[in-house]
Amino acid sequence: MKMNCIAVDDEILALKKIQRFAEKIDYLNLVGTFDNALSTFSFLRENKVDLIFLDIQMDEFTGIQLLETLKDPPYIILTTAFDEYALKAYELDVVDYLLKPIPFERFIKAVEKVYARYLKDENQHAPVQQMAQPTGQAEAPDYTFIKSGNKTVKVYYDKILYIEGQRDYLQIHTEDSKIMTLLNFKKMQELLDAQKFMRVHKSYIIAVDKIDYIENNAIKIKHKLIPVSSTYKVAFYNLLNKKNFI
Repeated sequence: MKMNCIAVDDEILALKKIQRFAEKIDYLNLVGTFDNALSTFSFLRENKVDLIFLDIQMDEFTGIQLLETLKDPPYIILTTAFDEYALKAYELDVVDYLLKPIPFERFIKAVEKVYARYLKDENQHAPVQQMAQPTGQAEAPDYTFIKSGNKTVKVYYDKILYIEGQRDYLQIHTEDSKIMTLLNFKKMQELLDAQKFMRVHKSYIIAVDKIDYIENNAIKIKHKLIPVSSTYKVAFYNLLNKKNFI
């Protein structure tokens, strides 16, 4: 389940950094970036988002003023180079308060906190009839179709071991075949369940339930040893912790 989010900051480099970070998190869908609070306010009148990364000090209309104007604000993570707003952030019930320059590990910790609240709220507001699958209703398919050369191949999710980046291609390693595709990692992750598949390196997505063992920041799946890079390590171990694997 993905959260739609936006980033608001009058520093272009800060926006680009948040965009880079968000692209590494499977469940974040960054739908827009804004360099001022007024244009953000106009956007929010017509569009619903789940999370805002909001800078505080901006010309004309500050992040605090924007937040105080919103009648039903989404989850908020404040981003600022100044720590004197911490008390105000607490009064406004924001989820977290990030000091610039923002380390990726701290970014992950903040969005994990939001995502936990988001899933809890979604479950609480879900209609009772949606909690159980009605008899005869079609379930979500356990496969997808992948374009590979001149063929379109049916790929069962539970057969996937890992996915490996090879220059302009991805190679999907399944229990009984290897499938080459021009899909990129972003498109591939949109097809996969983020609770079952995890990107652990710029060149690898792994199926969590296919892990044989983990040792020295490397994952063994069948005969393949896959590295866990520092960029994805925190998110990977957080997912394992949620599943009570560690």
